[in-house]
Amino acid sequence: MRDGPLKALAILRKAEEFLSGVTLAGALGVSRAQVHNYVKSLRKEGYEIPGDAGTGYCLSSIPDRLFPQEILHGLKTRWLAQSYRHFEEVESTNNEAFKWAEEGAPHGATITAEAQTAGRGRRGRSFFSPPRSNLYTSIVLRTSMQAQHLPTLMLSAGVAVADAINEVLKDSKRIGIKWPNDVLIDGLKVSGILPESKVDDNQVSFIVLGIGVNLNTPREDMPKDFRDLATSLCSSFNRPIDRIAFTQTLYFHLENVIEQHLAEGFSAIRSDYERYFHMNGKDVHISDFDGSLNRGKIQGIADSGALLITTSTGETKTFFAGDVTLRPPGR
Repeated sequence: MRDGPLKALAILRKAEEFLSGVTLAGALGVSRAQVHNYVKSLRKEGYEIPGDAGTGYCLSSIPDRLFPQEILHGLKTRWLAQSYRHFEEVESTNNEAFKWAEEGAPHGATITAEAQTAGRGRRGRSFFSPPRSNLYTSIVLRTSMQAQHLPTLMLSAGVAVADAINEVLKDSKRIGIKWPNDVLIDGLKVSGILPESKVDDNQVSFIVLGIGVNLNTPREDMPKDFRDLATSLCSSFNRPIDRIAFTQTLYFHLENVIEQHLAEGFSAIRSDYERYFHMNGKDVHISDFDGSLNRGKIQGIADSGALLITTSTGETKTFFAGDVTLRPPGR
């Protein structure tokens, strides 16, 4: 959006009553006709601004869109999302963030989109991304981290997502983290995390941290293959979720967790992770990338971020990747 309408919006935000066209024109240093054009542009973007040049104008509501002027207004971060790009539709926010990073995007540069046409999760799986209802975001991180530490960054990001969700639900017992990259409500997936990186000689050049959170898509509107395993915050909380406020909350928690992780490693966040990790002692199947199926009981998470399971023979195995499925008793 151009500077003129944005400046008019900033003035209208602060007003407690109708502002005349003359007052707005004087404050902006433009004609009353130009003020009308600014208001027209804002209305086109979904801002509800009652009034006209004769009665004056006031801002009565803002659109449910993740526009830069809304996310940055009141955002309590120092570097995360301070450089911010918003799209109506992209193939994938990770793709856009990766391109931006290669062009020199700063640490914390952030992409959001109202919809994704080719959203993806781990192993290239599709990620259901309907328009204007959820959060699809990717953050560029520039760090001197070595490649072997990348898995724990994904685990730490899960803590930030869980903490943001807990600010809505106010019930941490309903929230869980499923290793390695899913956040759950009542055992159903509500968020997925996909980190991708550019690595040279085992040194990370940059990381793109993609996060999707189901906010306002009713569970019954999801495709059946998603609905059987997933939910949304609105379905879990029985009311619409303020997407702008949730996004700002997530960025705040994410910045704190990332700073702590980069400074002190996963060990500094481990206790918070374990607060949401309800899988210890569960019998599971783990499908490895080579197609092999492993069975065992989860013993916890290693400092490296790997999943530890004990097999029926008493052997402890370490998994750095794989699909985990809870195993019914006796199977």
